[in-house]
Amino acid sequence: MSRLSRVLLLVLLALTGSIAYGAAAIPGTAAPSEAPAEPEPLVQGGLLGAISSSIDDVQDKLDLNQSLVDAWRLRADRAADEVDRLVDQTARSSWRVTGDFLLLSGVWIGAFAVLWSGARLLVRRLGGGRWLRTRQRVRDVLGYVLPYTVPALLCLPLTLYVSHFLQVSVGRALALCFAYATSSGIFSTSVLLCVIVMFNAGHKRRAVAIIRHLSPRPLFMIGFLAALSDALTSPQIARQLGGNITSSVAVFTGLLASMIFGWLVIRLRRPVAHLIRNRSLAQRLKQPALQESLRIFSGLWYWPILLMVLVSAVSLIGVGEDNQKALRCALFTTILLIATVFLSTVFQHVFKSPKAEAIQRSSAYKGRLLSLLHALLRIVLAVVFIEVLGRIWGISLFEFASRNAVGRAISDSLSRIGLIFLVTWLMWVVLDTAIQEALKPPLNKRGARQPSTRIKTILPLLRNAAKIILVVICAITTMANLGINVAPLLAGAGVVGLAIGFGSQQLVQDVITGLFIIIEDTLSIGDWVVLDSGHAGTVEGLTIRTLRLRDGKGFVHSVPFGQIKAVTNQSRQFAFAFFSVQFTYDTDVEEAIELIREAGRSISEDPFLKFNLQGPLDVFGVDRMDLNGVVLTAQFRTVSGGQYAVSRAFNQRLKKLVDNHPAVHFAQTYPQQVMLPKRLVQEPGEEEALPERPR
Repeated sequence: MSRLSRVLLLVLLALTGSIAYGAAAIPGTAAPSEAPAEPEPLVQGGLLGAISSSIDDVQDKLDLNQSLVDAWRLRADRAADEVDRLVDQTARSSWRVTGDFLLLSGVWIGAFAVLWSGARLLVRRLGGGRWLRTRQRVRDVLGYVLPYTVPALLCLPLTLYVSHFLQVSVGRALALCFAYATSSGIFSTSVLLCVIVMFNAGHKRRAVAIIRHLSPRPLFMIGFLAALSDALTSPQIARQLGGNITSSVAVFTGLLASMIFGWLVIRLRRPVAHLIRNRSLAQRLKQPALQESLRIFSGLWYWPILLMVLVSAVSLIGVGEDNQKALRCALFTTILLIATVFLSTVFQHVFKSPKAEAIQRSSAYKGRLLSLLHALLRIVLAVVFIEVLGRIWGISLFEFASRNAVGRAISDSLSRIGLIFLVTWLMWVVLDTAIQEALKPPLNKRGARQPSTRIKTILPLLRNAAKIILVVICAITTMANLGINVAPLLAGAGVVGLAIGFGSQQLVQDVITGLFIIIEDTLSIGDWVVLDSGHAGTVEGLTIRTLRLRDGKGFVHSVPFGQIKAVTNQSRQFAFAFFSVQFTYDTDVEEAIELIREAGRSISEDPFLKFNLQGPLDVFGVDRMDLNGVVLTAQFRTVSGGQYAVSRAFNQRLKKLVDNHPAVHFAQTYPQQVMLPKRLVQEPGEEEALPERPR
């Protein structure tokens, strides 16, 4: 029989059995059905309501009993009983306990002192040699190995050998514990300092000096307490002193060692970071990616260590339960953190590479969008890191979001809020880039069109308005997704806006008038304008309500738009430098016109004044004749604001030309003769009759 036939036969047997079971049901009774599923809770109130519901569920499901406190209370009671028994036992043979402790401690101290003294003399003698005189690191290593490492290794076996001649007692156990802890602390400190001394070269000398100055005592305390905790947990010591006493003391010494280690890591984070990232110039130039990775790692190296310290402290407090699992999770967390930092560094190198920088320089839109993509990738990396970290510790955010109504509500709200922020951010990037590109003057493009003053005036106002609108819309939609009822807020804002509109009609008038003045391009920043209110000056700034002018004396005037009825703009497109010159009747008119043309040609040929001109001099000829003489007129078409310099230069040059020409004279206004009555006119030679003085 083939495999397919066997499978079909098994399926038929299963179907037959299910049908027979259904037929064998008791008549008159309903067929068994599945238990009705519990209805999912209805979550209302947006994100805040979902969070409050989840907090209630977590409080219901968490096991908040006092098992840990009860375990420690039980351990403390048992340790107190063991202390009482130990005190009674030592009271009977106190001299023996003290003698054993002092004897073994003296053996260790004496042996260490002798070995330390001899090693110091040996190091001093070797250091005076020619070979070690130029090798500072070798001398430093010998200075730690011979006086500390070797004596610590030799003293402990000697103490253990002497302890075999003593009987088993509490004093002997305590002496061995302290001898082991002290030897371990000295040994670990000297070995770590030997490793640190190997980096003592180049620019790392200062960091090595700081570490050598700050670390010996804390390192000895860490090694001493860790070894003491390890010794107290040994079965031989636990039988002599009591299991609860030794385990409790071991926990507290381990916690103290963890705290000192964490404090030392935080204190040495900068010198160690300097040792990690400081490399030679050739290595930095040859491997820039590795240098950047080391730079980032140097700023994060202590976080995994602090995490391990925290996990070890938590595992110690947890009465020894699941210690291996906690340490394994901490190890995986450290690996995950290092991998995340590495991926972040890779992303940074990709988006900061020369090719990416060339793309950003080629187009402002591409540059901003690449920056946005980089930020999104880092956000995705952070979300993945949180999810993987939760799975390491037994929690999954995605499962919580997919299998729970509260989780789905939270995830939906967060997704909508994230989408709102993303769309708002994208719209702002596009608008801001477009406005900045419109305001940016062209680079290395001769004859390119510069942004007009109207654009420079309107676009900053439009940018601020767009920012305010986007922020308000984003805030309202975010509050709505958080579960906040925004209808009363919008209604209240409408009522307040209506009240403000009625109460500040002048303000609204200023705003609307200013808006139309800007849209109609009546004036722009940099224009010289004359207002019907009597103010005149250069436009320095435009707000949504006022116009700021600086007059010829340097004073600044702030004029509301509502007070502006008429504007005379003297800085638009072009202007005319108009000349009206009056000559006497005996002046040769043709010669006078030729002098005017000559003055105009000299201005056109001037290297500074010719840039203010937009055409040649137009001479209109004789404009009028009056009692004082003949009036000739002419004009230049100039750029806006250039008519004043051209008029002054023309008048000065024409004056010089007329003064040097004998047939052309400027007209002068002569005083008119006064016609007196005939009886008041006195003939020559006649004496004036004096009135008779009354008596």
